[in-house]
Amino acid sequence: MSAKQGGEKLVVKNIGLLLSGDLEKPILDADCLVVVDGRIAEVGKAAEVDTGNAAVIVDAKGTTVAPGLIDSHVHPVIGDWTPRQNQISWIDSFLNGGVTTMISAGEVHLPGRPKDIVGLKALAITAQRSFSNLRPGGVKVHAGAPVIEKGMVEEDFKELSEAGVKLLGEVGLGGVKQGEEAKQMVAWARKYGIQSTIHTGGPSIPGSGLIDADVVLEADADVIGHINGGHTALPLDQIRCLCESCGRAVEIVHNGNELAGLFAMRTSMELGQPERIILGTDSPAGSGVQPLGILRMIALLSAVGEVPAETVFCFATGNTARMRDLDCGLIEVGRAADLVIMDRAQHTAGKTLLESVRLGDIPGISMVIIDGVIRCRRSRNTPPAETLAELV
Repeated sequence: MSAKQGGEKLVVKNIGLLLSGDLEKPILDADCLVVVDGRIAEVGKAAEVDTGNAAVIVDAKGTTVAPGLIDSHVHPVIGDWTPRQNQISWIDSFLNGGVTTMISAGEVHLPGRPKDIVGLKALAITAQRSFSNLRPGGVKVHAGAPVIEKGMVEEDFKELSEAGVKLLGEVGLGGVKQGEEAKQMVAWARKYGIQSTIHTGGPSIPGSGLIDADVVLEADADVIGHINGGHTALPLDQIRCLCESCGRAVEIVHNGNELAGLFAMRTSMELGQPERIILGTDSPAGSGVQPLGILRMIALLSAVGEVPAETVFCFATGNTARMRDLDCGLIEVGRAADLVIMDRAQHTAGKTLLESVRLGDIPGISMVIIDGVIRCRRSRNTPPAETLAELV
């Protein structure tokens, strides 16, 4: 697999295991990646691709390369700070957990968050602009997700879309909590290319409330946000109903009910719809910030849910990329070169990285690359990897 080359080149060689992020073929028969101008230009065997004149060469030392992880559900505010925990550099910490892209489910933790229509639109546009200009640690934060309120009309969504807003904050965190009213606003958002997520389960922050299966189904948002609760989950029969009765994304989060998350995954798998499963953390939140939240979810769902680790990695990469219409998350020519290089953690019982994840251990990260630029070397948050990638 190759594309015409030219410009700044990075080569990753001696890859022992290449995870694609694609459920159809989660493991690729390749040991080398060529990146040009931040995008994947070639994928294949070292003898078959053009590795010459590389500005940067990374020796993976026989370890694993995967697409950068995508956190489908975060609540940023402004910059790399969260007032929810009064913590700085939390996004950079997620980078050290292999996350290269984040999707905002609403900037709801902003102190004094405006709830009038003019104010909420202004906040969404500001957040969208801010994170378009700033990448904390290099992480791509897709922000500017207004929480819808009563009184909004179609023109408001048109205005937001024209200003560059492409997301809605969790439906149900604001004053709009009834299915019929939410359905109309979700439809207006969809008309103007704005993707929506709905809060699912019990209340999480002041002003939120219970959103049950009937409301979720009637609203018909693009993503069933934290189907396993954020934090309190719906009864399992309602979760099954949601999985069976609509075709929207099934989002499982770290800060939810683990039993409900496993149930949602198993139900989606039983329905033959693993492509609907995406992963998030729903952080920062009352339970804190989880830099390794996505890795922990991968290990949990694989080990306890008894799903091959290479499949679960797809939930946190390619599935989310396709559901969220992103240009990353898959090892494919032309995609953004967002990569995580990792190996089994030292002293894990697993003989390989995939086996160690199936046993419930998270891997050790030795390098994170975003748009072909090395953003992180040995992770300060994961356990040390058995073998570290090196610059040649």
